[in-house]
Amino acid sequence: MQRIETCIPGVVILQSPVFRDSRGYFQETYNRHAMLEVGIDADWKQDNLSVSQTNVVRGLHYQIDQSQAKLVRVVHGAVFDVAVDIRRSSPTFGRHVSVELKAGDGQAFLIPVGFAHGFVALEPDTTFLYKVDQYYAPQAERTILWNDPDLSIPWPVRVKDAIISAKDLRGEPFKTAEVFS
Repeated sequence: MQRIETCIPGVVILQSPVFRDSRGYFQETYNRHAMLEVGIDADWKQDNLSVSQTNVVRGLHYQIDQSQAKLVRVVHGAVFDVAVDIRRSSPTFGRHVSVELKAGDGQAFLIPVGFAHGFVALEPDTTFLYKVDQYYAPQAERTILWNDPDLSIPWPVRVKDAIISAKDLRGEPFKTAEVFS
């Protein structure tokens, strides 16, 4: 496993080997020893799976209490994935990292505590798998408006084409969102 740093410390891309042949491919999606070797020691508590159609936007989500680190990957299709630093005391507060994840690319995206997370599905029936290190706490969940102009995220979907849940449409503007101190 290779650890690839991004422009925000702690937000990393993990590259695992993908073994391909005429039958398809094989990839080890999680190995605790390999994670420890690249400096990641997380106690994953829950796995989640979502399936989305093209242009479905999910996020920007986070939990203010029982905050979650996430390890995300795509097992079918592709996503444009985003992590936004919402730690007020951070020198990168309000900045984001984005990455395109595709099934079979061997990549996972590690999003630490203190970040809002969201993605848009780029292909039909995109299947997104992620691990979290804290259990889901609906009372602690918060949402920042996905296309807030203050964040300047270059989403690869037009607003009129985006498919967004009612909950996500009610997301808070970044300026007024409850964030980490």
